[in-house]
Amino acid sequence: MIVERKRIFILVKTYPTVSRRYRETVCTAGILEDGTWIRLYPVPFRLMKDEKKYKKYTWINVDVERNNSDFRIESYRPDISSIEIEPELPKVKGRVDWETRKRIIFGRQKIYTNLGELISEAKETKKSLAVFKPSEIISLDARECPDEWSEETLSYAEAQARQLNLPGLNEELRDLRLAQKIPYEFRYTFTDDERKKASLMIEDWEIGMLYLNCMKRKGDSQVAIEDVRKKYFDDFARTKDVHFFLGTTIAHHYSSHNPFIIIGVFPPPFPVS
Repeated sequence: MIVERKRIFILVKTYPTVSRRYRETVCTAGILEDGTWIRLYPVPFRLMKDEKKYKKYTWINVDVERNNSDFRIESYRPDISSIEIEPELPKVKGRVDWETRKRIIFGRQKIYTNLGELISEAKETKKSLAVFKPSEIISLDARECPDEWSEETLSYAEAQARQLNLPGLNEELRDLRLAQKIPYEFRYTFTDDERKKASLMIEDWEIGMLYLNCMKRKGDSQVAIEDVRKKYFDDFARTKDVHFFLGTTIAHHYSSHNPFIIIGVFPPPFPVS
């Protein structure tokens, strides 16, 4: 197997999911200096040593090899122990430098606006990551789902916890409690440039943590959902130049008509005219 050193600008960290093989993993994705997308898996993020835990919109350097168990062209297996994190992008007048982020992300990226075109390309080329600009975001909805991991999934995950042996993990965290399951599935309903409507699940880490933090403060799920809606719809969808980072799941890449989910939400301010 060929090991390569890659410099990656991290764009995506999804909310942790329970894995039968790796106990708990986070889907991580980003772009290389030439604009090529790359997916890193497995990444048991919460179990990693603190000095290996990277933030979104930072450059990291890591040794990777092609993930031959995943046919999607962007998928690589990282050596967690090899991660080196570069300093964060400097702020401008104390604020996030959205323009630098946009230059890095959009500089060599195709920005898709037609969902049908993207889906066709994914089926034909095994492409599974993309930047998408919706024409209109219609709503942010919450669909109730089970609030606990299944017993079968938990039993597999706990068994793997005793066997997990990836370099770069913090051994003191091996028995860390599994991430709390979010009891709602948040979705954006939107249209593309042909006014075709779609509804896609959002698996961004931030939306899950926003819900949990609101629940911790207020103790009411409906109030927490409204707080999520205020942030992701009233703020992002109505006042920001929102782009989606879309990704397919390996299980549905070919079996589903639309295999994409929203794995990241990018909300820069609108360009100044």
